[in-house]
Amino acid sequence: MYAIVSVGGMQFWVDEGMRVDVPRREGEAGSTLSISEVLFVGGSEKVRVGQPYVEGAQVTAKIESHVKGPKVVSFRYRRRKGSKKTIGHRQPLTRLVIEKIES
Repeated sequence: MYAIVSVGGMQFWVDEGMRVDVPRREGEAGSTLSISEVLFVGGSEKVRVGQPYVEGAQVTAKIESHVKGPKVVSFRYRRRKGSKKTIGHRQPLTRLVIEKIES
């Protein structure tokens, strides 16, 4: 069984046992997180599509760790001014392990 969930304004395709990096969520590593914003639930038996969310559907995930995303480098340059600036950014993420999908 798989689902499409909304976490932090982004949509993720998840399956049981899958690891997914989502925008930073509150909670300690090892604690469980319940996601009720389920947009779609599918699998072998039947398909349920929400309007906007599927009623009664819930995804349970375990917080594995808090990590940082890949480094994004922004370079600013003004011609003929002798001005240049390099800025780097790493987005804070939470790594989840999907334990259970309830429809």
